[in-house]
Amino acid sequence: MHLTKEDLQVASKVKRLNLVNSITGIKPGNLIGTIDNEGITNLAVFSSVVHLGSNPALIGFILRPNQEIKRNTYDNLLENKVYTINHISIHKTQNAHYTSVKFPKEISEFEKCGFEEEYINGFDAPFVKESSIKMGLTYLESIPIKANNTILVVGEIQHLIAPDHCISEEGYINLEKGKSAGISGLNSYYSFNKLEDYPYAREEELPKF
Repeated sequence: MHLTKEDLQVASKVKRLNLVNSITGIKPGNLIGTIDNEGITNLAVFSSVVHLGSNPALIGFILRPNQEIKRNTYDNLLENKVYTINHISIHKTQNAHYTSVKFPKEISEFEKCGFEEEYINGFDAPFVKESSIKMGLTYLESIPIKANNTILVVGEIQHLIAPDHCISEEGYINLEKGKSAGISGLNSYYSFNKLEDYPYAREEELPKF
């Protein structure tokens, strides 16, 4: 199959959406946890989380604001300036998937989708207890992407939590040991199998291929 820009434009909305969402491969599967000023928590699945820098430790994610659809995640993090990003466990992919249901604001996805809230003293946003690898972040800025009216939300890591056995001496996190799930498209979930470790790439050490 070879599709041009024109082919994509005339394809059905669903087929185009599925193709373009899947073509980038497996993306990180995460649940973003927030809380509003009334104490109502929110949990939402995202596959757009990306590393932006290590010093300071910055993480971004993409969302699509829509005046007709309330984005509780975005409203809450703007309100309280804190949120969590939690890896989806391979054992909780179905639960995670259904956090995408448009529940009323007063209903928490934690309760409806079978997740337990977990807190760190001095940090208000809820973590997902069932996630082994997770981060607590403070909101820094929103960068509009004019091409498709989305927003890159940027946050700084305040807390990084992972089991000791998942972290190497060099600091690499083993996603297979952490039982983290990935997402392809909008509704396909994958587990990870680690293939290999390689050293920092230097020209003088280039293997003979």
